[in-house]
Amino acid sequence: MSKDINTPAEEEDIIDPEEMYLTVELEDGTEETFRILSIFDVKNQGYIAVYNEERIEDIYFYRYFEDEDGNPSIDNIESDEEFEAVSDRFDMLIDDKEFDQM
Repeated sequence: MSKDINTPAEEEDIIDPEEMYLTVELEDGTEETFRILSIFDVKNQGYIAVYNEERIEDIYFYRYFEDEDGNPSIDNIESDEEFEAVSDRFDMLIDDKEFDQM
């Protein structure tokens, strides 16, 4: 699976979805493009929240890494417990953002 993130992001910030994209090559060889919502940490591990513009109701989470040169990459979340922690953190970020906009 190859990944390409088009713009760097601030950690733990809700990102303007007009600005950032993630392209993922799937196992069947096709590519899917996602808009990036946020890059954030849970227990010292980076994560990224993305969605496909054709299915905006579905948000996907991946582990997010940068190498020593700052090149980004992603990996799948393997456990239900890890997914729950990431989903809960993302919900808190959204709630905080909505509260700040009031």
